[in-house]
Amino acid sequence: MTSTSDLTELPGHLIRRLNQRSTAIFQDRMKEAGHDLTSVQFAALDMLNLHPGTDQAGLATMIAYDRATIGGVVQRLEQKGLVARQIDENDRRARRLTLTPAGHKLLMQLSPMVAALQAEILGNLSDAERAQFINLAKRAIMG
Repeated sequence: MTSTSDLTELPGHLIRRLNQRSTAIFQDRMKEAGHDLTSVQFAALDMLNLHPGTDQAGLATMIAYDRATIGGVVQRLEQKGLVARQIDENDRRARRLTLTPAGHKLLMQLSPMVAALQAEILGNLSDAERAQFINLAKRAIMG
């Protein structure tokens, strides 16, 4: 049995550390590029590009984010002029989301940089190990 005193053998600890690394690298690259955008905001822009007109609840599901706090993410993107919210004609409580032209332009500009920083997050792994890591992480998430 693994001792809990050796944190480097605990998946939860390693996942938390990797998340810290991922977040720090993403934020550093955004700052270097002169942008104030979080990884969650980028994910929201990316999904809205693929699924324009999605409502906030659907967006939260797509990016695996808390439905209770997705409104704040969308509000910040709207304040930055990257996302537009319209009231759903069929359900006046729902808000349909679309990228603004500025949001689409920023997403196209940042997508290559975000793709490139993925290798940096897993910097010490070979290409084959990165592929294996991604497959294993997907399996773990799917239960």
